Amino acid sequence: MEKEFVANVDAKNMRLDKFLTGKLDITRSYIKTLIAGGDICVNDKVVKAGYELKEGDKILVRLPEPRITHILPEKIDIDIVYEDDDIVVINKAQGMIVHPTSSVKSGTLVNALLYHIKNLSGINGKLRPGIVHRIDKDTSGLLVVAKNDKAHLDLQKQIQEKTCKRYYLAVTYGKFREEEGEIENYLARGADKYEKFFVVPYSQGRYAKTLYKVISYFEGFSLVKFELKTGRTHQIRVHSNYLGHPIVGDKLYGRKNENFGLKGQLLHAYKLELVHPTTHKLMTFTAPLPMQFKEFLEKHNLGNVDENII
Repeated sequence: MEKEFVANVDAKNMRLDKFLTGKLDITRSYIKTLIAGGDICVNDKVVKAGYELKEGDKILVRLPEPRITHILPEKIDIDIVYEDDDIVVINKAQGMIVHPTSSVKSGTLVNALLYHIKNLSGINGKLRPGIVHRIDKDTSGLLVVAKNDKAHLDLQKQIQEKTCKRYYLAVTYGKFREEEGEIENYLARGADKYEKFFVVPYSQGRYAKTLYKVISYFEGFSLVKFELKTGRTHQIRVHSNYLGHPIVGDKLYGRKNENFGLKGQLLHAYKLELVHPTTHKLMTFTAPLPMQFKEFLEKHNLGNVDENII
């Protein structure tokens, strides 16, 4: 649901979050959350909560649909890589949504988790029980789920402090000018294309950093290893496209007329490193590449991944 406002003379020099508190039946803290997530724009630009309004400013607010209050467990096969009393590590299949939305209420990883796992942390509420971080629907690979609030908070802190490391493999178009480097900029949702994210100036977006290393190249394609330093929505997909090397099979950021019959982008979260929240031991997990990923590598002579990655 969208709401639009125009700042009149009385709103001049008023903070954006304060102005909207008087217009919307929601708390100021939730307004700040919406602003941080790119769901509130002024004159089609993402701004800070403390932005001082000018007369005539046009404010667009996108309010998320009401959350689902009850999620049913579903007997869906999932690949549980590891499980103990505190955490579960899942190798998520490509095509599976992590948690229910207003339009998708079943068939998600959360539905499956509720069937297979007795206890999940409640920090993220009923919609996202146990979910510490997410992976896009058409991206496959590893994510960790918390079974209690203590573990959830610990893992959340590790991600924020960048001690939890997440590595991805992707096949991209083209040959990189530099075989190793970092992408560091700011991302925000598009004003017109809300589902897409774009690189924007500092004042308009959220900080994002990705490291990359080219593993192999052959006839127009590169096999690339990415490491997330932040966890913005679509981050690797946006950053790869920003460098001029979109991920093969990406229907949103990639080349529309060349999908090679793929069911999604060739992007796989293959390695996860974390410190166990109770034992404090360093744990490393890896997940094999999906079949369509392997077949593409073989067909295009991009090498044997097992021999190349660490």
